[in-house]
Amino acid sequence: MGMRIGYGRVSTRDQHPEAQHDALAAAGCDQVFVDVASGKLARRPELDKALLSANRAGDQLVVTKLDRLGRSLENLIELSKTLQERGVDLVVLDQSIDTSTPMGRMFFQILGSIAEFEHALMSERTRDGLAAARARGRTGGQKPKLGPRQVKLAREMYEEKGTDGKRAHTVEHIAQEFGVTRPTIYRHLAKP
Repeated sequence: MGMRIGYGRVSTRDQHPEAQHDALAAAGCDQVFVDVASGKLARRPELDKALLSANRAGDQLVVTKLDRLGRSLENLIELSKTLQERGVDLVVLDQSIDTSTPMGRMFFQILGSIAEFEHALMSERTRDGLAAARARGRTGGQKPKLGPRQVKLAREMYEEKGTDGKRAHTVEHIAQEFGVTRPTIYRHLAKP
């Protein structure tokens, strides 16, 4: 039987900071780690410790609510990937999620689909942005320059990989998209 590791996160404004700890202990956790965080604090030392403890297949990471685990959806998706790779199950007490059950495993799959959806939306926005940038670029009489948003789009295009793992767009292609010369694109890509 694996270890049951509890993780909680309390804010500095929490009226009952011990409530999560008690709920996790009552759920039979072998160890409980609690971070005291204010807002979107990036560092969560206790979560790191919890993840060090729950690192073998069959272990369980237990939280009272999903929002205690991830600071953002992206963060949650990343964490769920880590857990899946290790074969560690996630148990969310208040939301009755337990990824050791067939129903619970669907939760990981749903998170994965959301990640793909998010990615697809981003590239769609990039393409929409490009169409708009092209329309704007053609109307101006003077030599077109790239604004900060276009530079960001150009960089995203440059970094986008196709299904084969190769670059999805050549610099030539990106330059055409924005109606500028290749050196202009290279110059912007070289800037940090």
